Formats: sequence, structure tokens, C-alpha cells
Amino acid sequence: MSSDSHHFLQSSIGKKLIMGITGLFLVTFLIVHCGINACIFVNDGGVTFNAAAEFMATNLLIRIMEYVLFIGIVVHIVQALVLTLHNNKARPVKYAVNNGAANSKWYSRWMGLLGTLILMFLIIHLGHFWLKTRFTGLDQHTLFDQMKSSFSHLWVVVIYCAGMVSLSYHLMHGVHAAFQTLGWNHKKYTPVIKKAGFVFSIVVPFIFALMPIFMYAGWIK
Repeated sequence: MSSDSHHFLQSSIGKKLIMGITGLFLVTFLIVHCGINACIFVNDGGVTFNAAAEFMATNLLIRIMEYVLFIGIVVHIVQALVLTLHNNKARPVKYAVNNGAANSKWYSRWMGLLGTLILMFLIIHLGHFWLKTRFTGLDQHTLFDQMKSSFSHLWVVVIYCAGMVSLSYHLMHGVHAAFQTLGWNHKKYTPVIKKAGFVFSIVVPFIFALMPIFMYAGWIK
């Protein structure tokens, strides 16, 4: 890597660019992950879901992308922390009058907190499923049973739903901001992207939240 490239990546613009790229990559993952998990709504005793989970676990390309995903998550989190610290350092003294509500949505101003809540949820989620399937010998064919077991506890359902609310608000700002950071602005297409991002930020977390609710209620068997 040349010194100019290194300097650019270390700049505020470069960090935001990396945030945008990794953010859109994680959006792609959410689409795939949501599609696989939504197989539980077939309500066939987990046959369809387990088959999809088995395919994801045994496909070499997907396994490689799994590690790429974790790298993307780590980079996204690190860059978010670095940007937050950089912004705080650059403006150590608060403005005398700062009416943030007049200039931006509350969730765009609290992206750090929302990201932290999502990280806490992610740690719990990985502990419930990914670690058990990768390191404890839990077979993919029993992953559906593991979901039923985890979501039989109300506190788990509440945490998952709270995590999805945080994810929804995070995406409301993040999806559009990612496209904007990458310079994909167009008078004709930007409004469409903004609306599509808003719909995505509602629909995908809502589907994720329905899964633990339906299982806890006994509507999926």
C-alpha cells in the first residue's frame, strides 16, 4: 500500500468510506441470514430450516464468507469507535447552543449507543447459536430445536426484540448514510434509495423479531 493510500484510509473521509463499504456488506449478510431463518415460518417441524442451515454450514464458499463477515463486523466496529473518538477530540467544547433535533433524527445522533446495544445482542446471539454449532458438536439438523429451546425463555425473547429495535433504528440512518458516503448520490435515484433503505430497516428487523415471538407463543412447532 502506498503512503498516499495509507494516509487516505487514516483520514476521516477514508474511515467513513470503510464504514460505508463494510456497512453495505453487512446489509447483504442480513438479507441472506433473514431469508434462511425465515424458513422456520414454513412450520414443518424445522425440516426446511435445518436443510437450509446444513447447506450454509457445509458450503465452502459460504464458510469462507463467514470469516470475511466477522472481519467486516470487527472493522465496522473499530472504525465506528475511531470515528467517534476522533469527532469528540476534534470538538472538545460543546457549542453553546446545539439544537440537534432541528437538524437530524435522534437515531442518527445516537448511532454509537444503538451500535453498542447491537453488539451486546450479537454477543448473546453468537453464544446461543454460532458457538454451539461450531465448537460444541451441535449438529445443524438440531439447530431448530436449539432455537425452540432458546426462545422458550421470555428474557431471551425480550433481548432479541430489543436488539432488533436497535438494529432497525441503526439501519434507518446507516443504509442511506453508506450510499451517501460512497458518493452514490443522484437526483433521481437517491430518494428511491432512501425510501428502500427505510423499508429495509423496518421489514428485516421485524421478520427477525417475529421468529422468537412466534416460537415463544408456540405458533411454530
